[in-house]
Amino acid sequence: MLETKNFLKAGVMGSPIKHSLSPLMHNYWFNQGNINGSYVPILTKPADLEIALGSLQSLGFSGCNLTIPLKEIALNFIDELDEVAKIIGAVNCVTVKPNGTLHGTNYDWLGFINALKYEFPNLNLKKKVVSLIGAGGSSRAICYGLLKEGVSQIRIVNRTRKKAEILSSDFGARLKVIDWEQRNSCLDHTDLLVNTTNQGMNTEEQLDLSLEALPERAIVYDIIYNPLETPLLKEAKNRGNKTLNGLSMLVHQAIPAWSQWFGITPEISEDLLKVMKKSV
Repeated sequence: MLETKNFLKAGVMGSPIKHSLSPLMHNYWFNQGNINGSYVPILTKPADLEIALGSLQSLGFSGCNLTIPLKEIALNFIDELDEVAKIIGAVNCVTVKPNGTLHGTNYDWLGFINALKYEFPNLNLKKKVVSLIGAGGSSRAICYGLLKEGVSQIRIVNRTRKKAEILSSDFGARLKVIDWEQRNSCLDHTDLLVNTTNQGMNTEEQLDLSLEALPERAIVYDIIYNPLETPLLKEAKNRGNKTLNGLSMLVHQAIPAWSQWFGITPEISEDLLKVMKKSV
């Protein structure tokens, strides 16, 4: 990376925000690249989002990330939404343009896919079968990415069937809604199992899912990164499945944001991942 004379600013808005590893990651890149800049956490409640976004330019920010619970609400306050954000229905990256307008996009899908390719370089998702647990905002971004990669089918399993049906209706015939009661048996012939729920986090209950029908060849991907090994990943690993947590996804979605904000493409290093793992 090249040294810059300007002091670069970006941050992440959300509520709560103290738990976020994004400041650690972004400031690592600033320090390693000898770049004058800072990335800060910004506690922002939904009611304050419009004012917070409107203050970015006057505060000298190049942009910001958005996390829970602001990604969907932000659609109402962004001047320019790209097609990806419109299709996914959520914004996770905001850029302040030179004229002060706010541009919104979503890189969660790209972070999800690129993390898979980084960890499993020989993986080809074309015509693969995916079982996806959850039908929230993260699921929408992941479905978008998986469909772009050419998967043959995405089986959507959600406690509330109606939410899964909305997802299927929005993204088309390759999505198949599975009743929650059939969540265990539907794992047969699955090539990739993805958990997008918060079940398995340190503060949440364990995901109620049996892997008995899951083929041993399947990759199990839990987008949670705290803990780094959820009960789901531990069980999958013990039975011989390859596994991946959400830490790599977090890093990979940040790379295109940097490119958009600063015109700089940061690098992923084992040292960065080691630093982040120690902070979980």
